Amino acid sequence: MTTAEQAATAERNVRPPDARASLGAGVVVVDADGRVLLGLHRSGVWELPGGQVEPGESVEDAAVRELAEETALVADAADVEVLGLILDSVTSDRLTRLTAATALRAFRGVPAVTEPDKIERWEWTDPDRLPEALFLPSAQVLRMWRPDLPIPGGPFHRYALGRLPG
Repeated sequence: MTTAEQAATAERNVRPPDARASLGAGVVVVDADGRVLLGLHRSGVWELPGGQVEPGESVEDAAVRELAEETALVADAADVEVLGLILDSVTSDRLTRLTAATALRAFRGVPAVTEPDKIERWEWTDPDRLPEALFLPSAQVLRMWRPDLPIPGGPFHRYALGRLPG
């Protein structure tokens, strides 16, 4: 391989393609009574904590960061389980929405509204009595977490993740 070919290969390995996708993490937080944490967005829909995965950040780290930023709850990345990936089929031609469905094994604190311009309140909700007005990515994450929930199927593709031994 020539020096020019080596340089081109090295650049291709570190230069990402043009952005056509958005990666986010949705976080299922469950309290001791089995209730799920949902926030009422100012638009009137209920949603899970979560948000964008930043460049260079793991899904687990993004889930913990977004949880703290949005709810003041504290968790460790080691306590985040990535359940699977959801490829949303209701996105525009310009952008594909990919959501990592995550669930927490443990957290500390009491939920608080830390972004009042976005969320009116956080509520612990029985997963068998979810509100109808759910943010689509949150509904998809909840279906990944518990496929038996009474949530419409929706136009999306789910990819459950299996753990490799060792």
